[in-house]
Amino acid sequence: MRRTALLGGAVALAVAVTAAAAVLGPTGSAPVAAPAAAAAPADPVARAQERLRLVPGDWRTWAALAVAYVERGRITADPTNYPRAEEAVRRSLAVRPTGNAEALVARGALANARHDFAAARRFALDATKINGYGADAFAVLADAETQLGNVAAATAAVQRQLDLRPGLSAYARASYDLELRGKVAEATDLMRRALDSAVSPADIGFCRVQLGDLAWNAGDLAEATRQYDAGLAADPGSVALRRGKARADWAAGRSEAALAGYADVTRRAPTPSYVLEYAELLRAAGRTAEADAQLELATAGHRLFTAAGGVDGLTGTALALAAGDPDTALEEARAEWSRRTHADVADNLGWALHHAGRDAEALRYARTAVDSGARSAGYAYHLGVIELSLGRTGAAKADLATALRLNPYFSPTDAPLARTLLAGPEVTR
Repeated sequence: MRRTALLGGAVALAVAVTAAAAVLGPTGSAPVAAPAAAAAPADPVARAQERLRLVPGDWRTWAALAVAYVERGRITADPTNYPRAEEAVRRSLAVRPTGNAEALVARGALANARHDFAAARRFALDATKINGYGADAFAVLADAETQLGNVAAATAAVQRQLDLRPGLSAYARASYDLELRGKVAEATDLMRRALDSAVSPADIGFCRVQLGDLAWNAGDLAEATRQYDAGLAADPGSVALRRGKARADWAAGRSEAALAGYADVTRRAPTPSYVLEYAELLRAAGRTAEADAQLELATAGHRLFTAAGGVDGLTGTALALAAGDPDTALEEARAEWSRRTHADVADNLGWALHHAGRDAEALRYARTAVDSGARSAGYAYHLGVIELSLGRTGAAKADLATALRLNPYFSPTDAPLARTLLAGPEVTR
């Protein structure tokens, strides 16, 4: 269900990253300008490092450097940046151990990136106690509350960010919050308004990604393709746009273009989620050996993420299921559910229970995901298959039909299977 959003907590902290050159005071006072440089580095990490060479005791810029490392890790899919971010936070706190809201925000962004959402929530709340007017703290808090499944608290944090600093970061979170509650039209309208105010190629591309993903999740292939194409015209290097385009190409029957597009995406950003999607396409194309090779790469990427302090039971579950290991998948899914109760996690646990042959138990979690309000074809499909396994044919076929109505292209393997299941009572695990 989760679409490309500012959920890592890093991208949204543009002001914190920019603080390497102009640092805002803790209560929004005038920026403290960095000394002029003949050629200031464009990269936020390099910019922060340059500032720190001049002013090594600048605790705000140490925090900004941490955020920049988190963002670099997100963009490059290289979690080895996270220990660097942790060290930068430590340096910031060494200079200013108390009253350091910027370091707490950076620590929260890092925790979100590692999927330690409970810790991110604590850090963000502590930051708001120091500075109740810091929009970045509420951005981190919104991300954490969203992923923890605390719907009302997430909405409140998003609203606070909007009140403090309306802009692309807040609009993206508000749009995602609306989408999770099934208000797709309102979510789309908000991102269109954000696009109207976007100026830079990256911001335009980002808005187009969101609009494309909203259209995709609603089954509007033509609109999704139009948004991805328009976004690539503005920001040709965007990996998220290239991924959206490749996914749309497959749905439109342009399989070779789709496979070439995913090969490019996974070279640029070899995140386990992208690599798993590529493997699924390869398998659907009958290229089993290549799909298996991609699964090995996804497994290696997941290990790298966990070695850098990350936790991701959703990916762990998907990898175990792909490897034909339902016991490990269920262990991963249960552990993730113990950490957070987002609808994605409920759906994940229900699906793992189904593959473990425990459909009666699985039904509860699959219904929890569907009843969250999010209009997800994947949720509906999983519920339908579980119901069919339990002999509830009427309810199953209704939910399978719902999945295909919401998005007939939702999966290159599961969407065709949903059509097959609708034609008869057989169940394929």
